[in-house]
Amino acid sequence: MDNPLERLLPGLCTGPDDGRAVRVGPDSASREALTAAAAACADRLAGAATVAIEARPHLSTVVGVLGALAAGVRLVPIAADAGPLERDHVLADSGTELVLGSPDWAAGIGCVDIPDVTRPGAAPTPAPATEPSLVMYTSGTTGPPKGVVLSPAAVAADLDALAEAWAWTAEDTLVHGLPLFNVHGLVLGVLGALRRGCRLVHTGRPTPEAYAAAGGSLYFGVPTVWSRVAADRTAAAALRRARLLVSGSAGLPAELSDALAHRCGQRPVERYGMTETLITVSSRADGQRRPGEVGCPLPGVVTRIVADDSAVLPADGTTPGELQVRTPTMFDGYLGRPEATAACWTADGWFRTGDVATIGPDGWHRILGRASVDLIKSGGYRIGAGEIEAALLTHPAVGEAAVVGEPDADLGQRIVAYVVADGVDARTLETHVAAMLSVHKRPRRIVFLSQLPRNALGKVQKTRLGQNSAGG
Repeated sequence: MDNPLERLLPGLCTGPDDGRAVRVGPDSASREALTAAAAACADRLAGAATVAIEARPHLSTVVGVLGALAAGVRLVPIAADAGPLERDHVLADSGTELVLGSPDWAAGIGCVDIPDVTRPGAAPTPAPATEPSLVMYTSGTTGPPKGVVLSPAAVAADLDALAEAWAWTAEDTLVHGLPLFNVHGLVLGVLGALRRGCRLVHTGRPTPEAYAAAGGSLYFGVPTVWSRVAADRTAAAALRRARLLVSGSAGLPAELSDALAHRCGQRPVERYGMTETLITVSSRADGQRRPGEVGCPLPGVVTRIVADDSAVLPADGTTPGELQVRTPTMFDGYLGRPEATAACWTADGWFRTGDVATIGPDGWHRILGRASVDLIKSGGYRIGAGEIEAALLTHPAVGEAAVVGEPDADLGQRIVAYVVADGVDARTLETHVAAMLSVHKRPRRIVFLSQLPRNALGKVQKTRLGQNSAGG
């Protein structure tokens, strides 16, 4: 079999190479050095089926990802700040056999050193018997996170469609500082650059100062990043030289779009997608950018909105319904969960996104929110309320817990926990969650109640939370 790495990322081999094709923080590497290091890494993974990597903002993460793709294994990226509860679940659920690198938490699991990109050594790239895949874990909105299996074909289809929409070429320099364990930062922000053959600058952290100093032509960010850029007039002025700004992972407020248009000279392109579908809808580099709307379906993608009774609703721009899609960028299913995978589909073959949207007569989409209230978008992260509730309930003082998102000017939404507890303060519970899960999943506010509002069936009524309550 030919090398799947070369087919998925042709730009890794053919793009311009000035010795700084990829920069992560202070470290840079040429395409030639990355290819050699990936081959050496792939050789060390021979015989494995599933490997995990702690996705730190470091050049070694890029090498490890490329090595896993070259080896034809299943790769599971794990957040660098993941707590033991979520990390242990991901490792067990995915059947991870090896861990790339030597993180402290990997004791007891076989570890494989990631080759130093400056001294990779010589190793042939093995011819894998199977295609590689990425397993990106969901946010655990209604239970433990599920592994979303993404094929190279789906990834390639999405990146090519986005390249056409955004006029993304090998002449660009892509700049971002997004986490490398999710679709936005890893698939679009790393694999996208390597498929196109353009230069990549990962800033480590997405600060306005780092974005301004990077000198890019194409910038990726989430609304929190863009809010901070807009507030820094020096950084915003520096980004006037960019060809395109892209915002995703959460809706961009209209007032923030206006501020960026004024201070950076352009509104960001917005786009919409899910881990399961990758990006399916986007505005275009050469088209309109309408605040509050995310554009039209990418080539090959078809969408519709339906009512609760599954009746197809009109695309009139005002009637909301559940957004459903058909796309060549679709995931292969939830790892080890055939029933959960089947439940995502309608009888006539449409994927249920769980998001509420309107579609205009001209095809423009407006995303109104989740069909449920259990997905929180904070600082560009998609965070499951159920996962945080489960962590809170492990504290011996907590009897009940319900988590929601509340509007926040900087984060988009902030995490608020409503708890029934005895003998514990808010700071202790915030620290408890941060120690068990990722730090960004800690509640920003905790409200103590004598009881949670429930309906006749005992289900918590989250829409009533916040009424007549006091913060802790």
